[in-house]
Amino acid sequence: MTHIGSDNQSVARYLLRHGLHMVTAESCTAGLIASRIAEVPGCGSVLRCAIVAYSPWAKEELLRVPPETIRRYGLTSEEVSLAMATGAMQLTGAELALANTGVADDGGDGDTPAGTQCFAWVFRRPGHAARNVLDTTAGVATFTETRRFPGERNAVREAAADWALARICHYHELARRGQSGSRLRLASPGAATHP
Repeated sequence: MTHIGSDNQSVARYLLRHGLHMVTAESCTAGLIASRIAEVPGCGSVLRCAIVAYSPWAKEELLRVPPETIRRYGLTSEEVSLAMATGAMQLTGAELALANTGVADDGGDGDTPAGTQCFAWVFRRPGHAARNVLDTTAGVATFTETRRFPGERNAVREAAADWALARICHYHELARRGQSGSRLRLASPGAATHP
C-alpha cells in the first residue's frame, strides 16, 4: 500500500498554511499517523512530535491520562483518546493534538469488537497557553469519533491512520467557526451517524 500521495501532502500543506504544529499521541496506530506526515518533504515545519503510548502505563505516566478515566471508560474509548490528546498538547505546546486508541484484532479489551478505533482531535485556540489545557478547556476545541474498520490487524491500523489525517481539515474548519465537542460513533468510514 503506497501512503505518500496527494492526501498526505495536502494535509501537510493545510497544516503549514494555517500555522498548525501537530503532535500525535498514538496507541493502536503506534506511530503510523505521524509516519504519514513524515513521508512528506518539509514536514518538520508541521510535525512537532509523535508519542507512542501503547500501554496503560505510558498513557498514565507520559500523557497524564487519569487512571480513573481508563477504569471507567476502558482503553478503547473516546474519553481515553481525548485525555491522550490533551496530555500531548500540554506536553508539547502544539496547536493540534491528534490521538488514537483502539482494537486492531480479537485480542482487545473486553467486548470491544475488532477494528474499533477511537480518535480525538484537539485544536488550541490562538492566545491560549498549552500548559493550561488540562486545567481548563476554554481555549481548545475538541472533537472525537469512534469508527470500525474491516480487515486484518495491520489493515485496520493503516485505515485508522489514514482516517485520522483525513479528518483534520474538517475539524479545524469547525474549530475556526467556534464549534467544539462533536462526536461521531461506530459507523463505517463512509457513513457517519450522530448519537
